[in-house]
This record gives sequence, C-alpha cells and structure tokens, in this order.
Amino acid sequence: MLIPPPAQRIQELKALLQQASYDYYVLDAPKLPDAVYDQLYRELQDLEAADPALITPDSPTQRVGAPASRFHSVQHNLPLYSLDNAFNLQELSDWQDRWRRILAPEQFDPDQVNYVCELKIDGNALALTYENGLLVRGATRGDGLTGEEITQNVRAIRSIPLRLKLENPPPAVEIRGEAFLGLDPFRQINQERQQAGESLFANPRNATAGTLRQLDSRVVAKRQLDFFAYTLHLEGISAEIPGAETQNAQVEQLQDLGESMLSLPASDHKPQIALPQSQWESLEFLQAIGFRVNPHRQLCNSLQQVGDYYEHWATARRDLPYLTDGVVVKLNALALQNQLGFTQKAPRWAIALKYAAEEAPTVVEQISVNVGRTGAVTPLAELRPVQLAGTTVSRATLHNADRLRELDIRVGDTVIVRKAGEIIPEVLRVLLELRPESAQPFEMPQHCPECAQPLFREPDEAVTRCVNASCPAILRRSIQHWASREALDIRGMGERWVEQFVERGLISSVADLYDLTAEQLQSVDRMGEKSAQKLVEAIAQSKVQPWARVLYGLGIRHVGSVNAQTLARQFWKAEQLAVAELEAIEQVFGIGKEIAQSVHDWFRVPANQRLVERLQQSGLQLEGAAAESGEPKPLAGKSFVITGTLPNLSRDKANALIQQAGGKVTSSVSAKTHYLVVGAEAGSKLTKAEALGIAQLSEAELLALLQVNPEEALEN
Repeated sequence: MLIPPPAQRIQELKALLQQASYDYYVLDAPKLPDAVYDQLYRELQDLEAADPALITPDSPTQRVGAPASRFHSVQHNLPLYSLDNAFNLQELSDWQDRWRRILAPEQFDPDQVNYVCELKIDGNALALTYENGLLVRGATRGDGLTGEEITQNVRAIRSIPLRLKLENPPPAVEIRGEAFLGLDPFRQINQERQQAGESLFANPRNATAGTLRQLDSRVVAKRQLDFFAYTLHLEGISAEIPGAETQNAQVEQLQDLGESMLSLPASDHKPQIALPQSQWESLEFLQAIGFRVNPHRQLCNSLQQVGDYYEHWATARRDLPYLTDGVVVKLNALALQNQLGFTQKAPRWAIALKYAAEEAPTVVEQISVNVGRTGAVTPLAELRPVQLAGTTVSRATLHNADRLRELDIRVGDTVIVRKAGEIIPEVLRVLLELRPESAQPFEMPQHCPECAQPLFREPDEAVTRCVNASCPAILRRSIQHWASREALDIRGMGERWVEQFVERGLISSVADLYDLTAEQLQSVDRMGEKSAQKLVEAIAQSKVQPWARVLYGLGIRHVGSVNAQTLARQFWKAEQLAVAELEAIEQVFGIGKEIAQSVHDWFRVPANQRLVERLQQSGLQLEGAAAESGEPKPLAGKSFVITGTLPNLSRDKANALIQQAGGKVTSSVSAKTHYLVVGAEAGSKLTKAEALGIAQLSEAELLALLQVNPEEALEN
C-alpha cells in the first residue's frame, strides 16, 4: 500500500475531521467514533509538527491560538440592526398591518405571503466574514455599527466552520448568527467558579458575553459555546452604500454574485444548491455550507400558524437545552424584504415576538434610592435573591414617587417581580395579605442622600431630581458613563476607582481625567504602579474615539448612542452643534423635539461650554472625519442605482462621487429611483428601470450631472 505524501495526507485528514465536526455539531448525527476522531486528530498534529509549513488556518488544530493582548474595534461591513418587539398576538397582527400598508396592492399577493419562525436565542450576535471560503474575521455586534474583532475566540467555537463547504466560494461573504451557552455547560461553569471561590455568572447570556471577551481562546474552547446561523450577506457591491439601503441589497447581491457561489458540482461533501430566494432557503443553504441553524424553525403560511408556533413554544421552550425569550418572525420572500427595507433602527420585514416576562415572588428586605447621572432619584427595592428568567434578581426598580405610592410597597412585603422587556427587574404587585403588621410606609427623601441638597420635582414630570451639579453621585455616574464601552471605552475605569477619585477630589468633571498622572493615582487605595500607568494609558487612548462617542459620553439627557451618531453626521464639529438653532437640530431626521431641546439647552450652559473647551484642549476628537461645506449639493435628494461595468470609474468611486454631491446610492431599482447609471453588461436592473420609465445615464452623463471634470474624477 502506497503511503501518501504528508501534504496529501494532511488534506485528507482535514476533510475527514471537518466532515466529522459537521456531522456532530450541525447535523447532530455523529458518524465517526470519538476514539477514531482523536486518533486522526493526533495524526494531523504529528504531521503538522513535522512540517509547520503545511499548517493552514482552516486546520482543526488551529482553532485555539495564543492569548491576545487586547481586542480592537472594527466597523461592520453592514450595520447590525436590532429588531422591533411585539409582546402578544395582537401586536403581531398590528405589525402585519403596518408592513402591508407600506406596499402597493400589486406588489404582493396576501394569499401567497408566508413567514419563517425561528426561536429567539438568548445569546450574543456575531458577524463572521469569510474570504474565498476561509474564516478571516469574527466580530461582536457592539453598537450595531462597530464591534470588537474576536476572530481567535470565534475560531474556538466548534460549531463555526473554519472553511465553508463550497467548491467555488465567493470572494467575500458575511454570516450572522447568535453565539450562546447551553444550560448544562452554564451550570458546569458556575459550579467550577463556585468551587474556585469566584463570582458566579448571573445567566447564560452574561456568561457568553464574558467568554467571548476572554483574551485567551483556550478558555473559550473549554466553555463549549455554540452558534446558530440565521442570515448571510454577500459583500462587495453594497459595502460603500450608507444606511438602510445597504441591507435592502441582499436580494440584488445574491442575484449578481450568487451564480458563481451556488453553481456547484454535486459531491458527497459539497452538494449542489439552488439559489436562495427566501429566508427558508437561506437557512437550508447555511446548513449545507457548514453552519448549524436552529432545528426548530418552521415555515408558516399564515399569521394563525405563527400564533400556534408561538404558543407551542411558550411552554415547550422549558425543555430546550438553552434559553429562548421569544420567536423571531420574518417575511419569507427575500423580494418582499427588499421592498420593505429598514427603518433607522430595525427591519420592517421582521419582528421579535417576545414571551411574557416570567414572574416570581420574593421579599422586600430594604428600600433605597439611587441618584443617576442626570440627577434622577430612583427608588429601589432590595430583594431577597430570586431566580427570574434565567437570572438572579436582588434589586428591582420602583421607578418614581408616583409608582411607589401606587404600590404602597413596604419593607417586609412579599412582592411579585418580573423583568420589564426581559431586561429590567420591576415590582409588579404587592401581596397585601402577607404584609407584616409592623410594616411602615416608605416616604421619598426630601434631600439628596449623597449631597444633602433639597430635591425637586417639576410639576409636569414624575421624576424627582437632585439639581446640584456638584453632587458626588451625579459626578460618579457621569464619569462611569463617560468611561463606558459605548462611550469613550476606558478600560480599567471601574466603579470602585471612580468612587475613590471623586472622594479624594482628584476629579470634578470628565475633563479632569485627562490631567491625571500615574503618581496621583498611586495615592488611591490598592492602586499599584503598574495599574496606575495602565489606567493613564487607557485614558490617553480614549482620545482617539470619534466625535459621535464623545457626544454620547457627554451624557446629554435623552441622547443615546444612536442619536449621538445621527447628530454627529449632521453636525460634524462640536462647535457647529454648540451654535445650532433649535429648529436646525429638530430638522435632523430621527431627532425629535424633546431631544433637540435637550441638546440645544445643554450647549447653552456656560459650564458645559467650558467643559467642551477643556476636552478640545486635551486632544479629544470633537469633529468628524469629513466636513460638510454647506454649499448647495447638485444631487441633493436624488436616488441612484448603478448597474454593469462603467468604462473608467470603479463602482466604489462612482458611489463616492454621487454621495459627495448629496445623492443617495441604493442597490435595487424602485419607483423612488431617479436615475439608473448604466455600464457594460447591465443586468436585470436595466429591464426593471425601463419598465418603470426611470431615466438612464452613461458614465459621461453622470459626470456632467455631477458637474465634475472627467479627467479630475479619474485622477482623484
């Protein structure tokens, strides 16, 4: 018997082991005995050790690598949007009514519409990039626009293939899905942590998030994270198109690039697959190329069937080996998804149908108040710890004085708690029949528990506030918010350090952080020389965070991270926003009157103006990467689609020129399209544009419309 050369044998072993992993993790139908798998794995290790030049990134031996020093932020190729929520079948029906009103009657046949239902996994979203079939990047969701690059940890998740099962993979494809931790591994992890005297994870979702951020991928491999894929995007055509239109391009991308990706020769390991035209077919495709998809997905031909699926899993989910908090409902046809598109925050063609929050009884052991960064004083119920929706709950919000009075809650009461929106624990009701005779009513304090200054409540507001800008509690919360991951992301700036910095008078505003020295920090209890130096460096590194994050970090009331990004795109310099009239802020799409008023008022306060000046002097980014000239844009309000190959301009260059001139580029032709830019070998977009009577432009006509000299356009 001839012995194959090492390179050939390594390829054989990799194929055998990858197929074994696919059978085990994706199909849940293992064929290779564990002992045989281990024997083949050791043989592969030995061959690679003998000739390291033969080691490739897709080898099963390369799932775990050396510890990383830190994670880096990366921008997503396409935004990861969240889903709108429905909490009952009536709200689901209302969603259906909304999307139907958006479409013209001739755009869909109600009798032909169907839905895909998938269990909503309680984990962490990941975006996986494959180039030529090889896994090259894994990133967390982050804020939806940017996440953290955690490729080495992603490689350690056994149900994520290192190489796609495709003979002719596309240049780039992005797979999205949910990383999660099963209940058995979760219990085992907490048992080990308890034996080691470490704090326990509150729930599998938190354990998953903590695991994904481990710098040592060996920890990730040990904890047995799992992954369900739920969608794919082909990259390249729409990577430079901003906004929701990039997501609308899914069907067009599949049509433009899908033939090369999906026209595969039939074989035992890589079957021929038809071009997906629906979410259901996309899930089948994902499974065929190596991914695990949720086995309990269901294709429903009516909203009634969706309701039946939802009600079945309301109880059946308790028998699952992982947590699920609802059902994701998607329109099945990709063509309908494409027509409906996205709002600023979520797809119109999908919704998360959440299960009612779980409820549990417990006892109120104490009632306290918390002062937030805006001065809001929130009463809190300190509870006897209780398990609720997979988490340990020991505190619950009482919202405000009105809610406190409505509940008439007292220390010693037995109460029913639930998770509002599955996130924030709250007291639902008091079981008055179990109230102790000694229980006394609780009154909101008249003075701030932190600074002893009088508290105020506006006549038209439910919230009681401390208005002392020097209040230590407000300052602490402001610093913590500034250092948070979505804001300036200052690693190591924990709550206990902030408390000591404020208590010792080292900082009285966020601007003071940038004046701190390592010598000053070493005066803080348990802050050693190395820790002090690392924190000073982390504070210095935060200066490179973009203007949108700085704006969010300022903690302006009502301004969340998404609103901050919206405002930063419109007002690309802090000084522009500082002098903007109220009407100008209100006109920004997505910014309501309340937000605009809050921003306008904040920048009119002298102390806030001085804060912005100090931050600028400290070197923080208070302007965006590109300036808006304020001059009239020749293509403002115009929508463009590009098809075919242009004679001189690349598609990216044409996109950039149109956007610089105020135009918008989309990937699909619709009645709202103003111009179709036509190049060689134009496809179905041209046919559709002709049917709709949309104006067509050559490259030369586009440049004329842009008022750009052709030679200058090509040089630039």
